[in-house]
Order: sequence, then structure tokens, then C-alpha cells
Amino acid sequence: MREILIALRMTVVTLVLTGLVYPLVVTGVAHATFPARAGGSLVTDGAGRVVGSELIAQAFTRPRYFQPRPSAAGNGYDATSSGGSNLGPTSQKLRDRVKADVERLQKENQDAPGPVPAELVTASASGLDPHLSPEAARWQVPRVARARGHSSAEVQSLVDGAVEGRTLGFLGEPTVNVLRLNLALDRQLGPGPAGR
Repeated sequence: MREILIALRMTVVTLVLTGLVYPLVVTGVAHATFPARAGGSLVTDGAGRVVGSELIAQAFTRPRYFQPRPSAAGNGYDATSSGGSNLGPTSQKLRDRVKADVERLQKENQDAPGPVPAELVTASASGLDPHLSPEAARWQVPRVARARGHSSAEVQSLVDGAVEGRTLGFLGEPTVNVLRLNLALDRQLGPGPAGR
């Protein structure tokens, strides 16, 4: 009986320490040192409304907006169902989807320079990658400029201003956050019509 009581006390103490105290302390420290990141890296529009997180991609389909990578998460861009398609290079379903995406992108971006960048037709492992390479964003500039009635140079300068450098100057590659870029478009060149 004595051993059972000791085991129960240890269980309760461990549950309180690891299940309550530790998470509360870590959350408190995170909110004190990195409040925006601890709160989900939320992004707001010009009116202060939360429009998303800089960590999770969203579907943008209108020609006046830059489009992210395709998503295999749930029914697409579903943060509750993060994951890749798990389709391999020999998958006919993957080849058919990529072929259809290439044809759609070529049709929508007739003035784009060169072939369709691979990342615009391949999903990331999470299906929620909010970033594109600067090259994939620049490839879409003619379409976005035409749809907004602005020059390619104006849109290109917004893309160049949205490029995020390497982490600590040497880790990873430069990227462009699609949501932040699209919000900058609306802020600098006027908002687009309702919806994405």
C-alpha cells in the first residue's frame, strides 16, 4: 500500500510539473521574448484585421495576386491537415496534376519569361509552405501587373522589396512570403476586388 501511495504522489507531482507548470513557464517566456511569434505570427491588413499567419500558405487564385505553391494538405491549404500527397515520381496521378498545373499556369502567365518554375507545380512536404523563391515570384510579375493595370517595373519593385534574406545571413535561401507580398500589393497599388 505504501508503494502505491508513493507511486500516486509521484504521478501527481510529475503531471503537475510537466503538464501544467512547465508549459505555462515556457509559454510565458515565449510571450515575453517573442510575442508575435508566440501568438502565431499573425498578419493584419491595413484595417488591423487578422488575415492569416505568415507561417501558413493561403490559396490566391485571382490574377491580380501572386499564387503560392500548390497544397496537398487536406482539401488544399488546410492547416488542420498538414502533409504532402505522398505521391512518388512514378505516380500517374502526380504527373497528371503537374501537367494540368503547367498548362494552367502557362495559359494564365502568357507573358512570363521562361518555363514554369518547378515550385509552382510541386507541393511542399507540409502542403502549407507560405514562401516562394524570388524567381518564382518574379515569374508571375507580368500577369499581376497586367491584371492590376500597373507596369511590371512597379510590381517587380514590390517583389524585390519583399525578398527575405537568408536566416543569420547564411542559412537557407532567399524567399518571398506570398501573403505579405499580396498585402503589400493592395497597400501600394490599391486593394483588389473581394476574395482571393
